[in-house]
Amino acid sequence: MNTISPVDCQECAGAISPISTVDRRGFFRLVGGAAVGSLAGRLLVNGASAAPLRPVDHVAKPTEELVREFYASLNPFQRTQLVFPWNYTGAGDTPARLGVYNTAIGKAIGETCTKAQRELIERIMMSMASGDDGWRKITRNGGWDTNDGILSCGAYVFGDPEGDRKFSFLFTGHHLTMRCDGNSEPNTAFGGPIFYGHIVNGYSERNVFNEQTRKVMSVFDALNADQQKHAIIDGRPANRADTVFFPTEGRELPGICGTDLSADQKGLIENVLKDVLAPYREEDVAEVMDIVRANGGMEKIHLAFYRDTETSEKEPWSYWRLEGPGFIWNFRVLPHVHTYVSVAKV
Repeated sequence: MNTISPVDCQECAGAISPISTVDRRGFFRLVGGAAVGSLAGRLLVNGASAAPLRPVDHVAKPTEELVREFYASLNPFQRTQLVFPWNYTGAGDTPARLGVYNTAIGKAIGETCTKAQRELIERIMMSMASGDDGWRKITRNGGWDTNDGILSCGAYVFGDPEGDRKFSFLFTGHHLTMRCDGNSEPNTAFGGPIFYGHIVNGYSERNVFNEQTRKVMSVFDALNADQQKHAIIDGRPANRADTVFFPTEGRELPGICGTDLSADQKGLIENVLKDVLAPYREEDVAEVMDIVRANGGMEKIHLAFYRDTETSEKEPWSYWRLEGPGFIWNFRVLPHVHTYVSVAKV
């Protein structure tokens, strides 16, 4: 059997670790209160898939029902490999289901699942996308940012999706962490923090998330000189899993606050938020917006642009970041896209 492995991404390997390695206090702040290798095989250097991207099926069943179908299809041995208790922590002291991962965290899909189960996992992921364009972004043009496509990704179940029990379906792969939990995790969007990225330079039009950066750059262009001064941060935020932990109460947030923007400028930031949420299913988007409103609205959101030695006139920001109460959208543009997201009521 061929070895299933993600694209060799040395730069990623040293930067990303599971949340389970972070201290317990940081975890409770999250939920409390409410180097680039060869891209051989299926993935091409320009970020395009070697095979045509399959269009999204019109999935009749909701995601949660498909997860139950996948769970029921697992034989006893598969369950020992892919199913974990709800509060399983692994080597850490926080629930592994809430981790942010850059690869399969156990056995990969290609090592454990039948053809029918692989197709079912793909249907689950399709149901979590907003349509063909959302599917294109989530799959990174159908290649999943790996040499082996979806086969090198991982699909796991925490808890028990049958009946009314708590559960979380966790999908992990190169530059991707997504989950569905049937609202088992209260007051938390996406069932916990998510991670997405693409191995192509974030300023390149070949990067599937390039439009997100172009939209946020239009906001900067609309700021006056004094506003731009407040929005620019020298240096860079952390590029680690603990980026998704909300800061301690009272800490000054970086960047310019929504209260310091005109109505037109606020509208541009709202357009950025719509664009970054566009790949995801309607219920997830609605939950994010409900949480933003409950936490004080868009006026509480700060926007920061980070510059360092890697930036230039044509590629001015290494990161941009939206942050507010219970809201983090940390987008690294250079050398390729890494994005950490966490949204919860606080």
